[in-house]
Amino acid sequence: MVHLPSVGLAVAAASGLLQTVTAAPQVSTDSTSTASTTSFLGGLFDFLDVANLTVTHHNGKLYGCKCSPGQLCWPQQWKWNQLNTTVGGNLKLHIPPAASCYNTFTGPLGTVNTYDAAACADVHANWEDEMWTVEKPGAALWTYFTNETCRPTLNPTDSCTLGYYGVYVISATTRNHIKAGIDFARRNNIRLVIRNTGHDFIGRSTGAGSLIINTHSFQDVNWISSYAGPGSYSGPAVTIAAGVQGRSILEQGHAQVPPKVIVTGECPTVGVAGGFIQGGGHGPWTTLKGLSADNVLAFEAITASGHFVTANEAQNSDLFWALKGGGPSAFAVILSVTMKTFDDVSSAGATFYVNNTHIGFDNDAYWNATSIFHKWSNHFVDNGLYVYYELFPFTLRAQPFVAIGKTVAELNAIVAPMLAELTANGISYEWNPKSFPTFFDLYVDLFEAEAAGGSALTGGWLFDHNDVATNNDGIIEAFKTVFSPRPDIFSFIVGHLFNPGYGAPVSNSATHPSWRNATDFVITVLPVPLGASKAVKADYQNVLTNTIDQALRDASGSGATYVNEADPYQPNWQGHFWGSEYPRLKQIRKKWDPLGVFYSIATPGTEDWEVIQDTRLCKKL
Repeated sequence: MVHLPSVGLAVAAASGLLQTVTAAPQVSTDSTSTASTTSFLGGLFDFLDVANLTVTHHNGKLYGCKCSPGQLCWPQQWKWNQLNTTVGGNLKLHIPPAASCYNTFTGPLGTVNTYDAAACADVHANWEDEMWTVEKPGAALWTYFTNETCRPTLNPTDSCTLGYYGVYVISATTRNHIKAGIDFARRNNIRLVIRNTGHDFIGRSTGAGSLIINTHSFQDVNWISSYAGPGSYSGPAVTIAAGVQGRSILEQGHAQVPPKVIVTGECPTVGVAGGFIQGGGHGPWTTLKGLSADNVLAFEAITASGHFVTANEAQNSDLFWALKGGGPSAFAVILSVTMKTFDDVSSAGATFYVNNTHIGFDNDAYWNATSIFHKWSNHFVDNGLYVYYELFPFTLRAQPFVAIGKTVAELNAIVAPMLAELTANGISYEWNPKSFPTFFDLYVDLFEAEAAGGSALTGGWLFDHNDVATNNDGIIEAFKTVFSPRPDIFSFIVGHLFNPGYGAPVSNSATHPSWRNATDFVITVLPVPLGASKAVKADYQNVLTNTIDQALRDASGSGATYVNEADPYQPNWQGHFWGSEYPRLKQIRKKWDPLGVFYSIATPGTEDWEVIQDTRLCKKL
């Protein structure tokens, strides 16, 4: 039996025993797998073993809080040892990846020597590499919500602390490991974080004082020639385990005969069967086939009460619907998802640039070019296109335009009116179309990896067809506000032109109804200075919510934004994320997780939950 070090020790053994991640390539089949076909019993009867929240007074209000390290309620070491045995030795103290650049790391359970010159060099070399970060058991791809207390350094005498990372992480390799983590958190009143890949802009993959369950080792993929489950669909499908990422499933699909694709995200590190699909999921195939959630046929999942369940049109249909876009880490932990697949087809793509090599530093020319580009966005999606673009000062960069199933000639014809208008206005540009034998070949050639390790706040908003048709000038004015919300702050825009309603006009998911008339979902990115004080962070958050994103909201009538890539502190997040679907989602949450075993910010039923005193997750009583 492997014993974890006691709380009172200096965690001297942690660097060996607790820092190494044991990974398994596939999800195991175990004796409980048959339980996945049973239906949830429901009701509070299933939560008789739940631990009580700890009562706390804060700012004159009464709260019930999750237990934090150092409190009497924190599980004694023998309980953690027992959990470690239950999960096959896969419970580790979470030490941030950059700790190897410091002489010591100080966590809530003690201090350990961590400096390792070779490991530190690896950290510096790979800090911005998404795939490197994903393979870490509890690291965040973007670090703002970790509180930035252990970033790479050249001075090993600097301080490295845990910040808002989780305390322990289970690198689960079987479904029973996930169940054990859920049961432990429920029975001991511990904050629980579910992490698939850590591809997360708004802090849902980390949390102070938490137990993290990492599902990344679940890599099984099963291609199905003819789906035989409940419902009217009987075409090809694929079952994808919880840890499989977008690039991987596209690669495996490309190897099928004939090649297959699914609706996944544009970024290669996105885990399909996790927060992505629970947020709705958008990507290059969304205009043609709808959101990722629209294409789900079934889930295997574990509930807050520890039950293994199947969720589809016939079994646990309410949970099935809620998991399709109703919010991440809100209803259950997904073990696998079964989705429709589609034949890959020849496609055309292009890059499009207007920058200072074309317009110099002429501000009027830049905004005129941006306005013309955006004015034609309805036209693009109405012709089946997907466009990923970025706006920086004097740079409009669209890489790529995606025309699935079309030729270069057809793509050129669709884009010709925009290019003609640019020319008529004296604006030069760069347009580079290219044909590909399959979408996968286009994906590999034209889509770029994102950089990890940055510190920023993220907002965003959806502009629908009516917004673009009637108020494009107002949208551009809002974009100007994003660029310069005040003289000392700069932010930028990442845009996505797509319309799920083009290929899937009727929703079968829990996603906001406004997505069926979408045109442009924009992400606003506000870099935050490293080392910013709490006051500065609060100021930046206020600017994001009440200046940057407010300008976007004022320019739009859609009333919607994307669950996974928007400001979780915005007013009326319930309506903006889910619209008229929200009341039903809240009721389903009460059924499946009535006591708040799961938590992620701004998800159904979390109105009364908040983090107080910087680190304590609490519910207003």
